[in-house]
Amino acid sequence: MIRPLLVAAIVASAALPALADDIARQDTPAITVSGEGSVQAPPDLAQIDAGVASDAKTAREAAEANNAAMAKVLQALKTAWIADKDVQTSRLSLQPQYAQTNRPGQTTVTGYRASNRVTIKLHDVAKVANVIDAVVAAGANDVGNVFFSVAEPSKLLDEAREKAVTDARRKAEIYAKAAGVTLGQPLNIAEDGAPAPVFRAKTFAAPMAAGVPTPVAQGEETLSVTVSVTWAIKAGQ
Repeated sequence: MIRPLLVAAIVASAALPALADDIARQDTPAITVSGEGSVQAPPDLAQIDAGVASDAKTAREAAEANNAAMAKVLQALKTAWIADKDVQTSRLSLQPQYAQTNRPGQTTVTGYRASNRVTIKLHDVAKVANVIDAVVAAGANDVGNVFFSVAEPSKLLDEAREKAVTDARRKAEIYAKAAGVTLGQPLNIAEDGAPAPVFRAKTFAAPMAAGVPTPVAQGEETLSVTVSVTWAIKAGQ
């Protein structure tokens, strides 16, 4: 039978090498720098918000008018070959509208506004202008928040990570040279935060005149990564 004290001694002795390694690492002269890497890529995914806002004297009239108008917008999306899975309701509301008055505490309901808005996902960014024109022609009067993005950024982010580490080494070598020391092996590499593409939103504020195509510029997306690298250093030779 192994006594508890003996077991504790065995566990402690097994942990000593790891502890000694941690202490040695903490005592190792080192330098820590940050590196940045980014990759540009054309977007291949777009998202549009589109819908209808309807005003009427009663809540029922506003809701019925909005339902009829939104049905036409949804049919226009089907005609444009937008899959059902790529159209999702993002806002649905029915709210009273009040008259403006200077008397505190006194409000008068003048009517109701019904609103229905969907988010449309496009896997072909070339269709953005055509889809906007189609929903506006169908009666949409609440259109905006056009976002472009990269559908699968993983490989691009890996390239940005390599660039970030290369940038960190470049900076570390500059500091090491200036300090008269030699750069050794990396002791720790940490990615700062959650890397994500930097999305630039394009907003479509109002319907264009009939017959005039909606101008849309998709531009490029920038995917960025920042890393923090600790390098061992030793006296210059």
